[in-house]
Amino acid sequence: MSDYNKQKIVASVPQTGFFGHPKGLFTLFFTEFWERFSYYGMKAILVYYLYYELSKGGLGLDEPIALAIMSIYGSLVYMSGIIGGWLADRVIGTSKAVFYGGILIMLGHIALSVPGSLALFFVSMVLIVLGTGLLKPNVSSVVGEMYSEEDDRRDSGFSIFYMGINLGAFLSPLIVGKVGMDINFHLGFAIAAVGMLIGLVIFAVTKKKNLGLAGTFVANPLTPAERKKYGIIIVLVIAIIAILCAVTIPTGILNFDSFITLVGILGIVIPTIYFIVMYRSPKTTAVERSRIIAYIPLFIASVMFWAIQEQGSTILALYADKRTQLEFAGFTINPAWFQSLNPLFIIILAPVFASLWIKLGKRQPTIPQKFAFGLLFGGLSFLVILLPAYFVGADSLVSPLWLVLSYFIVVLGELCLSPVGLSATTKLAPAAFSAQTMSLWFLSSAAAQAINAQLVNFYSAENEMLYFGIIGGVSIVLSFILFAFAPKIQTFMKGVR
Repeated sequence: MSDYNKQKIVASVPQTGFFGHPKGLFTLFFTEFWERFSYYGMKAILVYYLYYELSKGGLGLDEPIALAIMSIYGSLVYMSGIIGGWLADRVIGTSKAVFYGGILIMLGHIALSVPGSLALFFVSMVLIVLGTGLLKPNVSSVVGEMYSEEDDRRDSGFSIFYMGINLGAFLSPLIVGKVGMDINFHLGFAIAAVGMLIGLVIFAVTKKKNLGLAGTFVANPLTPAERKKYGIIIVLVIAIIAILCAVTIPTGILNFDSFITLVGILGIVIPTIYFIVMYRSPKTTAVERSRIIAYIPLFIASVMFWAIQEQGSTILALYADKRTQLEFAGFTINPAWFQSLNPLFIIILAPVFASLWIKLGKRQPTIPQKFAFGLLFGGLSFLVILLPAYFVGADSLVSPLWLVLSYFIVVLGELCLSPVGLSATTKLAPAAFSAQTMSLWFLSSAAAQAINAQLVNFYSAENEMLYFGIIGGVSIVLSFILFAFAPKIQTFMKGVR
């Protein structure tokens, strides 16, 4: 997108009206609030739905398989962002991508709400994966479009936007978790579908007035010749995939284990290809190439952090259900409610961090240093959760306060890394790859969860100290390495802070 169009977009958006930020932040705040309400409500009960017995309304899968499916699900959700980013950059623009994605997500939750079989679950999985790929990276890109590159409110705006995400993520496990776990899983999934519907209505009704031209420009539109070429390529790819599935599934070559391995490989290969394509593109300037180099260590750090944080809905969800004392202070705790801890702490602390960055101004830590702090806190959160097994053994139920402390520490890391990473991505992205670079940011989570699909097989109550200790220790070591190289990385950013 040209600098002229960027300026034109900023000029079209009312610049005051939502906590001193552009009025469009209201629209995107509540659109993402309801989308995250639907997603995290579904996610809070999904792992239990997968491994609970049929008599309890679940699908009765083995626990390791259920955990691996959750990780693969999360990986594919974020991996599909490359499709959504490409479509937004080259074909439909970010605004339409957000709207169409919301429709697919809603249909996916509706499919989950219908009592059925494992096959129906996989149908919902495809719909939600594709829908989130369209919506998730592009709604963040629209946030970035509302601010000029020199606007000091940008980081603060992303922190407020991030708080909206987590407000939805906080409420949904409490509501959907209660209904889904105590009444009926499918009714819980239906509530998630209603949440997405509300988000779609808010976006459609307020976008014209609040967003101006944000999200309407196609950054790098396809030429007629390219449309024809890519149309042929898409048809060929679909045909090849269909043929491969028809051959490999009946013969047993493509099974659950090999699919997990395939996703794990794609989680590494796809980001690598993206970095190479963007770096070598003639549409990328010399300054943008330097910024791409700076982005690589940040991406690697992000993969390590999300490999820890995303286990909150897999390993720690299982830990809450199997290893935690759920009768506490006279109350019975629903294991799904622990999924609300992460967003609760973010809601409390996000304004603090946003104010801190503004107050520090140019004295605040650089982007690489903030990422290093994120890795440090992520590693410490896993070292904390290994302590109960050390003190009381692997056979005893432990106090829920240990989980609370672990979630709290990882949130400190998340606030150092995630909203800063969103903002940094919009600053470091090549102009011709703006939405696709945001998709690349979310690919760090896809890569992390693809890795987690393998890691969860090594977890058990008997070896949990070793499991948490190794992963947490690696994260802390990487944080020290990133601190050491932070000044050098900063020089490659060419003025971006």
